[in-house]
Amino acid sequence: MKIENILATKGMQVHTILPDRTIKEAARLLLQYNIGALVVVDDTGRPVGILSERDIVHAAARTDAILAQKVSAVMTQHIITGTPHDDIRSVERTMTDKHIRHIPVMDQGQLVGIVSIGDVVKAQLEQYAGEVDTLQTQITQG
Repeated sequence: MKIENILATKGMQVHTILPDRTIKEAARLLLQYNIGALVVVDDTGRPVGILSERDIVHAAARTDAILAQKVSAVMTQHIITGTPHDDIRSVERTMTDKHIRHIPVMDQGQLVGIVSIGDVVKAQLEQYAGEVDTLQTQITQG
């Protein structure tokens, strides 16, 4: 199964924020959309970072003035991206090895989606359930 299969079900909407916005604005968006991360983009829409709930918590442990800080001061600058054609097992391995929960999806230089570890696990469970159903059908018909 590929990332494009997840995006076909989940949708390709990505919530983004500019690096000069405040953490308070970012927190409001995370809450409003019930998501765990925002892709930080420049004025042209090119990803320049990612801001996760975990980034905010880590920054809050270092300073009391977290809500007034700019997203650029807290975001993770080194982002790992995927493509629609990436296999979800390799994506899951990357997420596990790198301790990340979200991977922005790029296609031909454009941001086309985002997948979370929850999306990957859900897709794999559905795939396994389909395989089990197929095997049960084969056994009962055989």
